Amino acid sequence: MNLDSMQEIVAAAKREGKPFWEIILETDMKNRGVSRGNSLDKMAQAWHVMREASQVYTGERRSLSGLAGGQGKQMHDYASTTPIGGEFMAQVIAEALSMGESNACMRRVVAAPTAGACGVMPAVLIPLYWRENIPEEKMLEAMFTASGIGAVIAYRACISGAAGGCQAEIGSASAMAAGALVYLRGGTEEQLCHAVAMALKNLMGLVCDPVAGLVEVPCIKRNVIGAVNAIAAADMALAGIESRIPVDEVIDAMGEVGRRLPVELRETALGGLAATPTGRAVKAGMSSSKKKQRTLTIKDARWKLEKES
Repeated sequence: MNLDSMQEIVAAAKREGKPFWEIILETDMKNRGVSRGNSLDKMAQAWHVMREASQVYTGERRSLSGLAGGQGKQMHDYASTTPIGGEFMAQVIAEALSMGESNACMRRVVAAPTAGACGVMPAVLIPLYWRENIPEEKMLEAMFTASGIGAVIAYRACISGAAGGCQAEIGSASAMAAGALVYLRGGTEEQLCHAVAMALKNLMGLVCDPVAGLVEVPCIKRNVIGAVNAIAAADMALAGIESRIPVDEVIDAMGEVGRRLPVELRETALGGLAATPTGRAVKAGMSSSKKKQRTLTIKDARWKLEKES
């Protein structure tokens, strides 16, 4: 089947007596022409990369711009004290920051669904995995659940900040994470859909306004809000709270909002935070540094040629 409707996936799951994630796995097998083992191995690779990215993070690296680095470690350290939201929530925040920084520092990450939103899924899944000692096969099933949600959003709306603003990146990642959490906690397919709808609704209209055009400010901290929002949406759904607007309609609305966003608020760095006095100053400072670096490079090259001649 085509992954173009959440309701169709749920209907197929009920009709065939299979869980949501199984429908996604079988669709992947059919679409890519691979075996069940190959499909599971592919997803396991993504899960292992997420865990590895978390485990190798030290907080010592800084991005080339100097705008990102070290804040994940600050939050990890704070998590062991008395954080307002408790240790688990602090760990979630720390993971989101760490993965966002890893992306900015050119480390290996998993685009889920994009590199700019790479921190949301691991932020909610990795701390829960360690905290509750969840079997790896269960985590892979949650990953398939999330990937199916992302596929539907990509088909019906978009997952690109340039196409639909940050709601399409962080919003989609948050919806994917919320659905994965509901699955891990034994929720129904209907609760899964409500969690996805609420997570996406909560971030609808979020603009993409990267300072100096870099996926660092405010992108990294938006991974945090995407992760925290996913937990809130999942808990509401598990409590029996429903989205008044059906999930597929929410996804369609997000796509429409994205298309209506002005170009200045879709990853062009022409509006929002990028257009603030500080945002413009950061961009100007970086342009000046690059110009000086190019000048030095040209001078070095000329000196080398003169020496050789």
